[in-house]
Amino acid sequence: MALPPEVCIRGAGIVGRTLALLLARERVRVALVVPPAAQGKEDIRAYALNSASRALLESLRAWPDAAHATAVREMLVHGDEGGRVQFSAARQKVEALAWIVDVPALEKQLADAVRFQPQIEVVNEPVAAPLTVVCEGKSSTTREALGVSYEVTRYPQHAIAARLEAAQSHDGIARQWFNDKGEVLALLPLDGTHGKTVALVWSADQLRAPDLLAQGDEEFAAAVTEASHNTLGALRLTSERAAWPLARAIADRWTGTMPGQPGRSWALAGDAAHTVHPLAGQGLNLGLADAAELADVIKNRDYWRSVGDARLLRRYERARRADVLQMSLATDGLQQLFAHNLGPLQALRNWGMRGFDRTRLVKHWITAQAMGLKA
Repeated sequence: MALPPEVCIRGAGIVGRTLALLLARERVRVALVVPPAAQGKEDIRAYALNSASRALLESLRAWPDAAHATAVREMLVHGDEGGRVQFSAARQKVEALAWIVDVPALEKQLADAVRFQPQIEVVNEPVAAPLTVVCEGKSSTTREALGVSYEVTRYPQHAIAARLEAAQSHDGIARQWFNDKGEVLALLPLDGTHGKTVALVWSADQLRAPDLLAQGDEEFAAAVTEASHNTLGALRLTSERAAWPLARAIADRWTGTMPGQPGRSWALAGDAAHTVHPLAGQGLNLGLADAAELADVIKNRDYWRSVGDARLLRRYERARRADVLQMSLATDGLQQLFAHNLGPLQALRNWGMRGFDRTRLVKHWITAQAMGLKA
């Protein structure tokens, strides 16, 4: 890159690389900090991406092929006492409610796109730029160094992720069960509409999680089969298990001035700015929406404004904070609703689920919001 970078992005995960590509497309010079690759365990993560996220990634030619992005044609959500809600792509008149995407496949697509973008310079260490964007995730050291408060509310749960093979085809249906302990188990379809591979995300009680992780493969698979009411028949574990504590969090400031560097600014995006409970599968969608909004305000700035202009960055923060707060409160409310095992509350929430399942207009609107469709 002959000229110095205008934006330095710290963090080369999905959000960081997406932002780099969006800015480079507008001929903004970007330095992308990519630390040396660490040898780690098998990456078994899978994300539910909505229509807005798919359109964004397709515009960058970074959407994985059909083998690594399975369309969700239905979603079934089960309560603990017969409550049930069904969402359908056909009734919504859309191709899919969401797509379950393999993280390694998506990261490779983004890395390949970055490699062929001349406006992006990959660096090993942060460099000075008018704007530094922090996309380092929830444990960001840069955010901490900037003195930003990250308010964390911990749930008494750990997420357990794994891949399993079912005896029966998942038929492109994402399934989710709430139980009376506040736990949430989701089986997400992989390997195409007629595949038998599912991604597990189990938000398990923090006291129970160590026992589940310590179980042998067959015992654990049997526990998942039981918790999913044998819906797909016997399940077989096909991957390692990963686990992490669950929390919702939000930074008190998303933008500011670099300490001791007048004229240079910073912004947070993705998990460095916020995290939510995974029960709605919206975490990465929120992060990608951050990248899209920040790129948009930079693209549409007055010609005389720097990319690090404080007014631009405040516009970005106002636009995204409201959406993130709305989703955070919604997911937290659902988690809290099922966390209490009082008889009247248990009956009320399951009655509410059955009633909601019959309200087509409300379901249509809520589904559209989750898909990232604003209309």
